[in-house]
Amino acid sequence: MKAARIHSFGGPDVIVVEDVPRPVPSAGELLVRVAAAGVGPWDALIREGMSKVSPPPPLTLGSDLSGVVEEVGPDVTGFKEGDEIYGVTNPQFCGANAEYAIVSAKMTAPRPRRLTHVEAASVPVVAVTAWQMLFDYGTAETKQRVLILGAAGNVGSYAVQLAVHAGLHVVSVVGTKDVAHARALGSETVLDYQAGRFEDAADSVDLVLDTVGGETRERSLNLLKTGGVLVSVVSADPLPKRSDVRSVFFYVEVTSERLIAVSQLLDPGPLTTQVGSVLPLEEIHTAHKMLAGAPHKRGKIVLRVAT
Repeated sequence: MKAARIHSFGGPDVIVVEDVPRPVPSAGELLVRVAAAGVGPWDALIREGMSKVSPPPPLTLGSDLSGVVEEVGPDVTGFKEGDEIYGVTNPQFCGANAEYAIVSAKMTAPRPRRLTHVEAASVPVVAVTAWQMLFDYGTAETKQRVLILGAAGNVGSYAVQLAVHAGLHVVSVVGTKDVAHARALGSETVLDYQAGRFEDAADSVDLVLDTVGGETRERSLNLLKTGGVLVSVVSADPLPKRSDVRSVFFYVEVTSERLIAVSQLLDPGPLTTQVGSVLPLEEIHTAHKMLAGAPHKRGKIVLRVAT
């Protein structure tokens, strides 16, 4: 089978698409015929040797996927050969950018019926990250005000939609080119950080969701009410501190239960996917250059692996 692999850490050029043996599922695992696989910033961290969770090379890149169950490993219930599923490969976030992948059954769920495989592969990590930010760590409640930093990004776009659906008042912080997009997602208030100090134009909030980090995150802390929560998924700098609020950083934990909760909003339609550039597996180098800033469409980069 074809797989996109690295044998050493480095830039996009270290990726090779090569033939490797088809893997065999162990206890608790599924062998999945991959239809589509996502590409995200964490893949670049793994490729560069900056990830805290991935194994050393050689390894197959990729975590998000959508496909068809080819074989069910021992001790797996609830799945059978031929089931269409989506999810994440494993806690090490590797193995999906291949024609066949081993997937932890506990990080997998049935593919939402109204989504294509490409759309489904764009969802798991970013949508579950947004879900955990808002509900698991932010403990958001109806009618609270939430400030979302980077609301037009892949995680931020889901955070906006989830917050709107949950009945929160959403204040989105984006750049000039993304103002219309943030409004279309349902943001009640959109602040253009390029037009001035966003914190001067905002009222206080109960919750800050941070996908940006840096100075923007530091400044947002001043908007939090006493007892509020700042939830960040950016670990480049220490979290800002304020004695009367709580600051939290976490790594996403994709589970079947969380995927099913997201699916329940994707199938009826309140939640929409954010698919960006779609490329064949053989063009994974281009996908990783897009992660580094090469031009690409708004939304999640996805590799089309099989028809």
